Amino acid sequence: MKNSQHLKAYVQMHPDNKMAWYLLGKEYYKNGQHGKANYCFNQAGEVYEAFEHSKVPAEMLREYEEGLIRENRQRHESRLRLRRGLLTLLMLLLLLIPSAVAPGVNPDGSGASDPEIAAGDLEEPAAAEPAEEEEPLVPAVLTFTASGEDAASAGQALAAILKSRKAPSQTAVLAMKKSGRWLIWKKNLPLAATLEQSRKGKIVYQSYDPATCACEPPEAGGLQKQAEIWQEKQEELAALWSAIRSYNSSKGKPPESLKELTRPFPGNVLGETTPLMKQEFAALRAASTLQPLQASAQPSTAPSAEGTAAVGVKDTANLSKGQPPFFSRPLTIIVDKQNHRLAVTSGNIILRNYAVGLGGEKTPEGEFAVSDKVVNPNGHDNGEFGSRGMQLSDTNYAIHGTNEPDSIGKDESLGCIRMKREDVEELFAMVPMGTKVQISKGVLPDELMLPGERYPSRTPPDQTNPNKVYHWLN
Repeated sequence: MKNSQHLKAYVQMHPDNKMAWYLLGKEYYKNGQHGKANYCFNQAGEVYEAFEHSKVPAEMLREYEEGLIRENRQRHESRLRLRRGLLTLLMLLLLLIPSAVAPGVNPDGSGASDPEIAAGDLEEPAAAEPAEEEEPLVPAVLTFTASGEDAASAGQALAAILKSRKAPSQTAVLAMKKSGRWLIWKKNLPLAATLEQSRKGKIVYQSYDPATCACEPPEAGGLQKQAEIWQEKQEELAALWSAIRSYNSSKGKPPESLKELTRPFPGNVLGETTPLMKQEFAALRAASTLQPLQASAQPSTAPSAEGTAAVGVKDTANLSKGQPPFFSRPLTIIVDKQNHRLAVTSGNIILRNYAVGLGGEKTPEGEFAVSDKVVNPNGHDNGEFGSRGMQLSDTNYAIHGTNEPDSIGKDESLGCIRMKREDVEELFAMVPMGTKVQISKGVLPDELMLPGERYPSRTPPDQTNPNKVYHWLN
């Protein structure tokens, strides 16, 4: 119990030290005080998640705990010496001023006047027991983010939220499954945890995984519903964000209006617009001027601190000005020749994974960019190039539709990348002009990722090119 007292005193002095909260919780748990232990583990947040799911040597934790206790004991003894010195000085003054009331003596003359007793009364009191529960604030702003379902990814995402200078009242974290180095974005991601600010300004962590928290999680129906709405908006925002940054990269400045992204061919940076894009254009344009361009599409190890999109309680789409959307990295196309797959990615997250037809060794490997986006290549929507075509870096290679759907999943083209009609039309609508395309082998999972409700992909006007005959290597 002596260790608990010192650790309690330490966390009172250093309430932001999550490791100290974690160690105090371990002490309480060891002493059978599970309610207090759970409170401390909540304060420990991502430290608890990380250490409970990792094999950290017990000696390392013990050394850290001993260091905290030693530091607190030294501070406590230093304060006692200072207080006793002040008390001695005070007693000397009282001898010179007899009319004063001595410490430890009541004005009516009752009570102790022994200096030793008085000194004892002045010793630092035992640290107060932590409260079992605090009533949280009703959140004024609710934000959502998503991370890997494993403890390490979740811990990194939570740490990024806690480090944010504009911490929201409440943040809900959704869980994405991992496939190799990739995180998988799917509809209706499950709720993993929430971070909520209490009345006293503390951050309360609540896991929604019974196995993680060893508890019965709260009902998540309302939050899960809002999370679904949030998810529905993110793909449109990702397309608009990528289009703004692509325009900025090619023109050296962001577009002044949404119309600049949807001009007639060949100025059709973006396939089409949606009401949400019109609503959020100004906010994302402002954000693009504050964030450096990130051309790299290499997967990251964890979502960035920017990967948190705020939503209002009444309006679940609005973004804070100056903040990028959840998919803060530009959309990228990755083609896997080995698995006959084409994925739309943002950083290390896969949004789509389509089956494609290729040309074996005739399909080149390397990095390209979408240099031409055309509807109904050569004037047909059912010709050899289908209803959509995206040329790769002014070469004779392209991503396009096909009138031979049976060739999907095979190596029957002359080098181009063939897609099913509904797939190529969705891809055309999602990715802007200038999108990076990486072609290699063995980099994508085999699992297809096609939502039941597709991204808006109506036939856009003024994006045909009657003045050119395309000779792609179909």
